[in-house]
Amino acid sequence: MKTITTCCFLAAVCSSAVCSSVYAADKPNVLFIAIDDQNDWIGHLNGHPLAKTPHIDSLAKRGTTFINAHCQAPLCNPSRTSLMLGLRPTTTGIYGLSPWFRTVPEWSDRVTLPQHFANHGYYTASTGKIYHGFRRNRKKQPRKGQAEQPLQSEFEVTGAFGGVGTKPPKKLIPETPMGNHPLMDWGVWPLDNDDTQKGDYQVASWTVEQIKNAPKDRPFFLAAGFFLPHVPCYATQKWFDLYPDDDSVLPPILKNDRDDTPRFSWYIHWSLPEPRLKWVRENNEWRNLVRSYLACTSFVDAQIGRIVSAVEQSDYADNTIIVVWGDHGWHLGEKAITGKNTLWDRGTRVPLIFAGPGITPQQKCGQPVELLDIYPTLVDLADLDDRSDLEGLSLVPQLKNATTKRDRPAITSHNQGNHAIRSERWRYIHYADGSEELYDMHADPNEWENLAVHKLPEYAAVMKQHRQWLPRIDRELVPGSAARILTYDKKTDTAVWEGTPIQRTDPIPD
Repeated sequence: MKTITTCCFLAAVCSSAVCSSVYAADKPNVLFIAIDDQNDWIGHLNGHPLAKTPHIDSLAKRGTTFINAHCQAPLCNPSRTSLMLGLRPTTTGIYGLSPWFRTVPEWSDRVTLPQHFANHGYYTASTGKIYHGFRRNRKKQPRKGQAEQPLQSEFEVTGAFGGVGTKPPKKLIPETPMGNHPLMDWGVWPLDNDDTQKGDYQVASWTVEQIKNAPKDRPFFLAAGFFLPHVPCYATQKWFDLYPDDDSVLPPILKNDRDDTPRFSWYIHWSLPEPRLKWVRENNEWRNLVRSYLACTSFVDAQIGRIVSAVEQSDYADNTIIVVWGDHGWHLGEKAITGKNTLWDRGTRVPLIFAGPGITPQQKCGQPVELLDIYPTLVDLADLDDRSDLEGLSLVPQLKNATTKRDRPAITSHNQGNHAIRSERWRYIHYADGSEELYDMHADPNEWENLAVHKLPEYAAVMKQHRQWLPRIDRELVPGSAARILTYDKKTDTAVWEGTPIQRTDPIPD
């Protein structure tokens, strides 16, 4: 009897192990890679002719890359909140750098993308910047009359935040306007060419170790968030050496480019620590900033290469979906500014790549797509239970055949009432005061001519067509909203930027 019992126990253990193994093999792993402030200055996206990103470009060839992908908000917190919740900023009411969505009662229990995978048996782990700010786990706030709720995790395991890493003893650039913000810095650092001191190198190293030691009994959802090329843009000399130290690195600009853009276009980035083009030119920092951004982009590309190589050399090479995305774009002199917080292509266009099982390789898709589409796409690819409450659309049809048409454009919002509608050919922008812009992205990819000012019937028809896609839900800011916040009162024609009223006659800050 003892022998029979032992055999039965061993059989049960073996059966359980086999079931776990089959389950792990049946469901694909997910490697989820985010890049902060990464615009389309990626080799295969042709955003900058000199951009060197061989590892990202190689991954794009292995899968499908979306060359017309756009964020939901040109700012970290609302963009990442939208992606992870599967909801637009106009639905959540989260537009600024604050609040953290878990502090908003309506969204405190919302199941995020990684949590949905965890609910289906996935091991979830994260390092670096995935949400805005580093989030290990949280205690659910008790409702009135209830005891404190148990600890809840955004991820099962979290590594280090990463971030800037080592910093120079003092800023490398002159004092910048609008507060001389400590993040406003760039240049060669550290001087000894040691990349291991950088936070993003450590993010990649931790991710590689996670791949090597991933659980064998269940699939993984592994998230790695890179900080660069977010300011401060520090890179070692070897990455700077990839780019010439002359004006050939500078992006093309048009003198007086803002003459045909509405005054309200300034309101959504009214007073920010990111310096204007005027300042970087006068202080001989424009070329330095551009080279720093490009150098940091190439450095992050190398870190992504380390992670992808680890997958390729692992047992998971044939069963891992890899998705690479940037949270929003970044200006480096275009439209007379540097930084984000705009509704033009340079502020909204981002890299978005999928590679792995179920994805057709060597595809470029020009259909307008959104970061909002990542959540339903990964759910679809992993064959998890559908979510009926997601506002994005699965990209699986395009991942199978890149020529498959999409039923709607990409929509980006920045504070209530300000929206951009990006179709295959056109970019239409509508501001809270009713002013508009229209660009033919085929004929004018730099967005130098605002066609809305011409008042021609053919352009009026295009704007009318795009206007129908303006969000029907356009919520006010949730309580606790702060940083990069703009409101507008149509009755008084008054805009308020971070608590300060803006009058039509106020000079534009430079």
